[in-house]
Amino acid sequence: MAYFIISAVALVVSALTLFSGFGLGTILMPVFALFFPVSVAVAATAVVHLANNIFKAALVGRNADAGVLLRFALPGAVAALIGAWLLTGLDAAGPPAAYRIGGRVCEITYVKLVVGALIVFFSLFELIPRFEKLEFDKRYLPLGGALSGFFGGLSGLQGALRSAFLIKSGLSRDRFIGTSVMCAVVVDVSRLVVYGAVFFSRHFDVVKEKGVGGLVLAGTLAAFAGSFTGARLLKKITLKTLQVIVGVMLLLLGAAIGAGIV
Repeated sequence: MAYFIISAVALVVSALTLFSGFGLGTILMPVFALFFPVSVAVAATAVVHLANNIFKAALVGRNADAGVLLRFALPGAVAALIGAWLLTGLDAAGPPAAYRIGGRVCEITYVKLVVGALIVFFSLFELIPRFEKLEFDKRYLPLGGALSGFFGGLSGLQGALRSAFLIKSGLSRDRFIGTSVMCAVVVDVSRLVVYGAVFFSRHFDVVKEKGVGGLVLAGTLAAFAGSFTGARLLKKITLKTLQVIVGVMLLLLGAAIGAGIV
């Protein structure tokens, strides 16, 4: 069941992510969190996210604007290291609270609280029109890169902020998509340095026993197929209904993660 759910989500979302306001990591990370500890879910999603973005970079990366890329991605890479390092610290801290639902113990950990709160926050980008239209002047590109990178490193959620800052940078549609993909690649490489050194070694037993590697591979291949389909077949489409559904689901799932239920 885990293989089917993760592959299906990766396939559909990666096909839409070139054209929609939400990204692969925003939706895939909570899905991984249904099966693994949140910190492992963030790291596993980062691997799929990077592999998929490298694939997309081969399709559309040639359209990236070098100047915007440097101003946005370099601060993002540094901030991603900081965010990822902070997440490793939260992961090492013990749970501050726990409670029972029936016979099941639900632990509220610092990682779950932070990641759950961020999922709830970013789900608002799909639900509130004012957030959906959020834009920033291009002079704030370095700040946008830093914020996007930090939250990408801390939780894997970076697409909404990246779009909000890049949309006003004066790029054509093709250059916007190419630049956005290349910025995501830089942030993914940066945070995976920390995740690989800490999470996969710290949670090696979970990674081995629960078959994280196989699920990551399945999700990656499905994401490749979705990106190829999106780049070849999808034109300008409206996804408002889908975004609302996704936003509500993320809102509920974020609350469940923060409360220790997931």
